[in-house]
Amino acid sequence: MREDGKVDYIELPGRQLADTRRFYTAAFGWAFVDYGPDYAAFNEGLDGGFQSASADEGAVDRPLVILYAHDLEAMEARVNAAGGQITRPIFAFPGGRRFHFTDPAGNELAVWSEG
Repeated sequence: MREDGKVDYIELPGRQLADTRRFYTAAFGWAFVDYGPDYAAFNEGLDGGFQSASADEGAVDRPLVILYAHDLEAMEARVNAAGGQITRPIFAFPGGRRFHFTDPAGNELAVWSEG
């Protein structure tokens, strides 16, 4: 069961996605589910995915920790009230919606919700 404010997913840059997939499969036996040509998801203790460098403006260039929220709008308001800076307002993606923010130390994180 997913919980509010808990780490739920991590996205990593995939650069050359085919090479990245081959490495993790050969080194660790990971399996992947493709979501288009630019995204490969994994479920290897923690759900996550690799995004290729050719993806659109939403591509990550460093690891992105993603938290979960049952009520995305309420969580965005809590982040704002606590002093976080919203860097990408709520947007839809295949599988749900999310927003990105930076904390006072400058770390970028995201929060997502289904539907």
